[in-house]
Amino acid sequence: MTHHSPISLVSLLCPSEMGLIEFFKEQIKLEEQIVKSINASLKALPNPIVKGVLGGIALDSAKHAQIYRAAIELTSFPPALSDEEFNQLKTVVRKHIEDEDKAIERLKEAMRKTKSEKVKFLLKSIASDEKEHHELLNKIMSIVVRGETIMESDWWEFLWRNVPFHGAPGG
Repeated sequence: MTHHSPISLVSLLCPSEMGLIEFFKEQIKLEEQIVKSINASLKALPNPIVKGVLGGIALDSAKHAQIYRAAIELTSFPPALSDEEFNQLKTVVRKHIEDEDKAIERLKEAMRKTKSEKVKFLLKSIASDEKEHHELLNKIMSIVVRGETIMESDWWEFLWRNVPFHGAPGG
């Protein structure tokens, strides 16, 4: 295993990429506008399906803004964890994996029971999110269990791989 010293994000950016942080800041503003716009619209919408889906999109946009903030702050490797922090992280992640497993199984059961296509559509949407969460948690767990140092490129890949469209319209 090769160990690399921490590198600042700025040192990784070539001159043509120097605007990346500004891009992240613009995306944060865009995502926050999406949240504000959707939340304002939700008050006037009577349809619970549309309200639920749009509310979920607003939550995703809030999540995207947080990820962009993390990308701005991610200028070096995360600090090393103490043994206590390491064990706490493993415990928390394992618990959430178990919770996601339960949620996925319960969703499968509910989808089998319902005859309503509208309800199935909503449950499939939730199941898709739960499966993605499950994959992310398992990835975190595999990194934690390995106990290996995570390289900066691993953090970038981890942060961005599961962000559809990276905050562009449609995601």
